[in-house]
Amino acid sequence: MKLKILQQVFQGLGNNKVRTLLTTLGIIIGSAMVILVFSAGAGFKSYIEAEIDSYGSNAVFIETRVPPTTQALANGVSESINTSTGTTAVAITSLKTRDVADIKRWPNVADAYGIVIGQKAAAYKGVKKNIMFWGSDPGRFQIDKGELASGRFYTEREELGLSQVAILGYELARDLFGEEDPINKIIRVGDLNFTVVGVYEERGGFGPHSTDNVVFIPLRTAQKKILGIDHLVTVIAQIEESDAAEATVEDIRAILRRNHNIDDPKKDDFLVQTSAQALNTLGAVLAGINFLLIAVAAISLLVGGVGIMNIMYVAVTERIGEIGLKKALGAKRSDILSEFLLEAVLLTLLGGVAGILSGAAMAFLVSKIAASYGLAWDYIVPLYGIIISVSISALIGIVFGVFPARNAAKLDPIQALNKE
Repeated sequence: MKLKILQQVFQGLGNNKVRTLLTTLGIIIGSAMVILVFSAGAGFKSYIEAEIDSYGSNAVFIETRVPPTTQALANGVSESINTSTGTTAVAITSLKTRDVADIKRWPNVADAYGIVIGQKAAAYKGVKKNIMFWGSDPGRFQIDKGELASGRFYTEREELGLSQVAILGYELARDLFGEEDPINKIIRVGDLNFTVVGVYEERGGFGPHSTDNVVFIPLRTAQKKILGIDHLVTVIAQIEESDAAEATVEDIRAILRRNHNIDDPKKDDFLVQTSAQALNTLGAVLAGINFLLIAVAAISLLVGGVGIMNIMYVAVTERIGEIGLKKALGAKRSDILSEFLLEAVLLTLLGGVAGILSGAAMAFLVSKIAASYGLAWDYIVPLYGIIISVSISALIGIVFGVFPARNAAKLDPIQALNKE
């Protein structure tokens, strides 16, 4: 009997192929979104993990931040007012090279370097491109895992002498020089000439702010000759013993508080994180984004469920004579209920499976696009995403199919035949 009901359900779906497709469209879109969100989230996380890993598993990131108190203005926080908009911009200027030197001297710190960042136009023989420049001291080359395709790194002597030397990202070197060898050529960055001493291997990234589009120059040159500042934006340190990472982070915080004259941790004008903590922060952000996107997908699934309920009510009306005849011939109420409920569940499951396949295909396309940019983006379709998608589809089929199925099961056979 159950097999016969199943055959009748498939026959009913097959007789109305267009309606079946349109009915399941909302389920397909919602399920595809669920799979795409989970897959893209896993791929993006793998990319960020690879980026953080390029600094080493023992990296510590120190960034400036606006303290949660206006009293911090005396501790290296400056304000500037935009006269056209009336808005106030806050710049943290308390992070200095002295901090880097003190951090380097700490027992469990292998090395550290400071970074400043700016934007200028880079030009060579009429070819011009807007780029980001990173100023950092040579300590960067002991921590960062980037390899040179050609040339050399700049030296401590060039750093102290404010030398105008540069290392180009892979894509920038290609855009400016084409097939020409950039080494020892002169490029113009802003108003200054720089001698190219090295070119990085391709590292991957999106848009003009990827490291492949960056000019790397000595820190003091960037500070004194281009930006006119004496502070840093970021410091990256590498610790020796990972088991003592948490203790070392607390020691670094103590060094910075002493140097910045901060006696209350609530007034910290810096943020110190290990690579593991940075990944945890990223995980929390990704979880929030995933939740919002899945909420959008859930709305699509809900709309699909309403559509299925409406179509099932139509199906009951269309087949009212069939229902009356079946009941007159001895079909039980449970048989009619099972048939229509099974039809609703199958509709949503078919939509769910189609959505899973569509979402997996879109996720694969995203991974290929990311790979074309040189990103370490893994193609992952998490099993839990498939389970969640199928479970939600089945649940929607039951919830939105039970009411039309109950209506069909409660029909009186004589009244149903008379209506026919």
